[in-house]
Amino acid sequence: MVWSQCKSNRRIRVFNLPSKFAVSNLSPVSDTEISDNTSGRVANKGMEGLAITPNGKTLVGILQSPLLQDGGTNGAYTRIVKIDIETGATQEYAYQLDNIGTLAKPKYPTVSEILAISDREFLVDERDGKGFGDGSKAAFKKIYRIDLTNAQEVSNITGESNLAGKAVSKTLFLDVVTALTQNGIKEEDIPAKLEGLAFGEDVVINRVKKHTLFIANDNDFVGTIAPGIDNPNKFFVFAVDTTDLPGFVPQDIKGED
Repeated sequence: MVWSQCKSNRRIRVFNLPSKFAVSNLSPVSDTEISDNTSGRVANKGMEGLAITPNGKTLVGILQSPLLQDGGTNGAYTRIVKIDIETGATQEYAYQLDNIGTLAKPKYPTVSEILAISDREFLVDERDGKGFGDGSKAAFKKIYRIDLTNAQEVSNITGESNLAGKAVSKTLFLDVVTALTQNGIKEEDIPAKLEGLAFGEDVVINRVKKHTLFIANDNDFVGTIAPGIDNPNKFFVFAVDTTDLPGFVPQDIKGED
């Protein structure tokens, strides 16, 4: 599995991830690929989120679901990968998903995005697949805040049971479903696939400066879901008090011309 660094439509560099993230047997059929492999990323649930730290030195990616050897979609711990842009060296951290099922029958959401607050703190988008476009009501779409400063490195640890107790700590930053319903948006009208996070420009509201957080959905290029029912991409913008993001550092990356 690789990441490419591009500029002006030219690929200028490739970052190789550890081989554990790749599958040996590829197939265009998801179920076949999953059944034919015991390690690597789950079909169509690989590196989903990518952030760059404000200092421009580190890429941080996160898997949509745990690796097959860590439990796959039935596992509780997905992985965060840090890449040093200068050297290509990687570090890995465990991220524990919420159990949105029961103790007897666990069920886990997926991760769609990671966004840098600073060079060590991040927001993570954890969500279910319910909502508009799926014919159901959105129930679980939450943004968590994490800090990798003292997190345990787990690149040499494999398996769900071995990752237990080693995940980075997380705190709830925003319950998106609650925030939107409190502002008059019905659960069935909240897009199922809220997958994009970005900070926008600061704004001033009642003479108080606030940060802006943009959350966008992915409509999979499907413009309508039924005759007369549009399925557009939407942006939800939240004003965030500066006290809620005390370590926030805006992006200031200047590339070469």
